[in-house]
Amino acid sequence: MNTEKDFSPLTPNIVRALNDKLYEKRKVAALEIEKLVREFVLQNNSTQIRHVIQILAAEFALSQHPHSRKGGLIGLAACSIALGKDSGLYLKELIEPVLTCFNDSDSRLRYYACEALYNIVKVARGAVLPHFNVLFDGLSKLAADPDPNVKSGSELLDRLLKDIVTESNKFDLVAFVPLLRERIYSNNQYARQFIISWILVLESVPDINLLDYLPEILDGLFQILGDSSKEIRRTCEVVLGEFLKEIKKTPSSVKFADMANILVIHCQVSDESKLTNDLIQLTAMTWMREFIQLAGRVVLPYSSGILTAVLPCLSYDDRKKSTKEAASACNQSLMKLVTPEDDDEEEVVQPGDSQLQEDSLPKVQDSLDNSLNASQDSVGFSTISFFASTNNDRPQVTMDLDGIVQVLDRHLHESSTGMMTRIAVLKWLYHLYIKTPRKMFRHTDSLFPMLLKTLSDESDEVILKDLEVLAEIASSPAGQTDAPGSCDNAESKAELQVPASAKPVQPGSKGTDCSPSTPSMNSYFYKFMINLLNRFSMERKLLEIRGAFIIRQLCLLLNAENIFHSMADILLKEEDLKFASTMVQTLNTILLTSAELFQLRNQLKDLHTQESCTLFCCLYRSWCHNPVATVSLCFLTQNYKHAYDLIQKFGDLEVTVDFLMEVDKLVQLIESPIFTYLRLQLLDVENNPYLIKALYGLLMLLPQSHAFQLLSHRLRCVPNPELMRAAPQTRPSGSVRPAPCHVDYGELLEHFDRVQSKHLEVRHQRAVRAEQPDRKLVL
Repeated sequence: MNTEKDFSPLTPNIVRALNDKLYEKRKVAALEIEKLVREFVLQNNSTQIRHVIQILAAEFALSQHPHSRKGGLIGLAACSIALGKDSGLYLKELIEPVLTCFNDSDSRLRYYACEALYNIVKVARGAVLPHFNVLFDGLSKLAADPDPNVKSGSELLDRLLKDIVTESNKFDLVAFVPLLRERIYSNNQYARQFIISWILVLESVPDINLLDYLPEILDGLFQILGDSSKEIRRTCEVVLGEFLKEIKKTPSSVKFADMANILVIHCQVSDESKLTNDLIQLTAMTWMREFIQLAGRVVLPYSSGILTAVLPCLSYDDRKKSTKEAASACNQSLMKLVTPEDDDEEEVVQPGDSQLQEDSLPKVQDSLDNSLNASQDSVGFSTISFFASTNNDRPQVTMDLDGIVQVLDRHLHESSTGMMTRIAVLKWLYHLYIKTPRKMFRHTDSLFPMLLKTLSDESDEVILKDLEVLAEIASSPAGQTDAPGSCDNAESKAELQVPASAKPVQPGSKGTDCSPSTPSMNSYFYKFMINLLNRFSMERKLLEIRGAFIIRQLCLLLNAENIFHSMADILLKEEDLKFASTMVQTLNTILLTSAELFQLRNQLKDLHTQESCTLFCCLYRSWCHNPVATVSLCFLTQNYKHAYDLIQKFGDLEVTVDFLMEVDKLVQLIESPIFTYLRLQLLDVENNPYLIKALYGLLMLLPQSHAFQLLSHRLRCVPNPELMRAAPQTRPSGSVRPAPCHVDYGELLEHFDRVQSKHLEVRHQRAVRAEQPDRKLVL
């Protein structure tokens, strides 16, 4: 430094001492400067005071010489001490050179700068608040300083500044938030700790409403929540917890819209191996749950994005039990918001009910939107907007049904979707068909194939929920007209003659919420039956393993008579005769053995109404694909003479091992509780001669197996007709079977012959192809 330069009013002795390498000499010089400035203060000579500060800043603090810089820093601190309460008039000149030294490469110099600033701030107190941003910016850098002494000094200054902010009511939060939003994305642990500590302090000050600016820092808080330091994570949890408490207290003033996108993104974990990600996801899901409960129905327009985040969490195991429970609560709360009013054709969003804040999160908004769009796969989920109603009038909202359906459909298609998620998806679809059937039928054609495919799921519970959805589609009154979304397939529009006696399913049979089924069902009912049989035809394993289970459940959900009537009608036109025979055998077993079919069996037992006769004839024509099943149907309907006539024709059929096994099963069924009435009718020999003949016919068909012994023993128990004739006729009048309706049994026998001829021809052709040697072309 040029010692000959004029530094007045500083004396040459002061200048030399400020440039000295010894701290003690610089301290003496500082005391001289303090004395000098005090004189200027007494004289009210601001010009000289400003001149002294300028010299100390430009010639010393910003000098190239390290000792001069140290002297300048202690001199500036001395000026501040001398100025006392008047230091606020010169803070800009005092602070700026000191903050410049925060970036010095010499750690000792950075420490002296921190010490000088501490003295300046301690004297000025609240007067430094207009300069808070530059002080905060400088401190945030020192918080990550590698030198422990510098870091220790910055912590003292930080505590002092926090005390000042806490005591003051003039803190400019609006000016500070942009800086906070920028600094919150630091990856340095010390910087993060510094930031989160300041947010905690500001949140605790009653006069500072940081909640209004939470959307701008919420994403950064979730980033900090993933820090590797346990202490930082714990502090961040406390901060987020305090914010959530405040949100619950004052929901009407919360900017839900600007934060919902952030929560959706953080509810989705990209790397499940990180424990910190579990914490982020659980916290975000907890916030989402509270948002849905506080905001109410106005979240419906944005529910597709919420479901995108929530549904995958429902399949978590016990390791992430808390997240799963929070997601389940979100899912349930969101589902309850859907009501029949959402099925209105025209819905208007009232001005002011929802709005989007375009200026939120300038730094991260683009990345948030891009990330969200990627996670949605073009679901159509735009920026989420939540608003808590401030009055008792519930605002009208438009539910994003298209987006919801796309999200649900995508989760059904994805093979990686967990079982509980698939169940939740199906519950959502069922709920939507119950609450908004008219709108949902617009999506039915796109959903239908996947719902049918889901019947092959490994989980019985998934299949049950899937059947509930399909049953609702098939029975909902909203599907009775050929509106958009109804079947356009000519085959599926074929008229189905449903018996007039078919009764609607009782509301309680399908759950708490259900729409009334109608005897005629709707256009999707027949389409469903056609596609279900086609699926059984293509997936024989599905028919073998789950066929009976699926049909029995459908009989509970829908009208059993409708199901059997429609399937018989479809199978009558089936070209794959082997499948038709297998399917008839399956249906016949269900009819004769399932508790769910008790009412239908009773209806067929006595053909005393035209409706029951019509149903019998319909079933009979399809049952002809399987001769033994046809005989069992005749036994069920007490058509014993016709059963005997059919058995007489068995001599012309190809008797195979499978055929004999079916006869064996029929004998077992005759001994079951289902045919108790048939066995009792063997007592009335005179009135049931064809029953006995039919049973003897079955006996003659059987080889001398266990079934033969069983039936033979039963027939030996038939009483002597002579003895029965001698007994008085005491049959109660009520036990007399009513006269059956007119049935053309001759025509039915002809139909049986035609069907069996087709089966014989097909078997013959199959045998010929099997025996014919392969012919190869010889070139």
